[in-house]
Amino acid sequence: MGSLLEALQVREQAARARVEALRAEMDRLAEQLAAEQELLGRLEITRQTVIEVLAGPDLPDDAGAEAARGVRANGAAAAALRVGMPVPVFGQDGDGRGLPVVYRDVVEVVADAGPLRAAQVCQAVGAGGEPKDREGMRIKLKRLVKRGWLVETEPGLFACAAGVAEALDGAG
Repeated sequence: MGSLLEALQVREQAARARVEALRAEMDRLAEQLAAEQELLGRLEITRQTVIEVLAGPDLPDDAGAEAARGVRANGAAAAALRVGMPVPVFGQDGDGRGLPVVYRDVVEVVADAGPLRAAQVCQAVGAGGEPKDREGMRIKLKRLVKRGWLVETEPGLFACAAGVAEALDGAG
């Protein structure tokens, strides 16, 4: 009987040693996971920042008006305005005529088709289907939400805000 208890004790000690080794491995993996999650977070923020920069910042109202005057004075500067197009708050310009053409096209597509995702809007307005195109469109859609032209009915699904479709119909 003594040898059976000794054998059990040996097996128990071996199991304890394996448990401790696995715990140490889990701790090492947890540290490695935390480091990788931190890196992933920084990379996601960097990607979002680059997309926002490429999509163009919002210009303050005075800067947007000044850029528009410069474009009228110099047709070659038209592309420069596209980088920082000011998007008015819905209702400020009455019927949407002050909305830049690129944004107006987006709002009209959403008004005509109902709630859409960024990829669907890209397809409808003839923008590319690449991830960078979808991200740029998503930024435009979010900007239109912030300015009251659209609402995000659920994450990633955009629809016209109340009164927008009627305002566009009256302008057209």
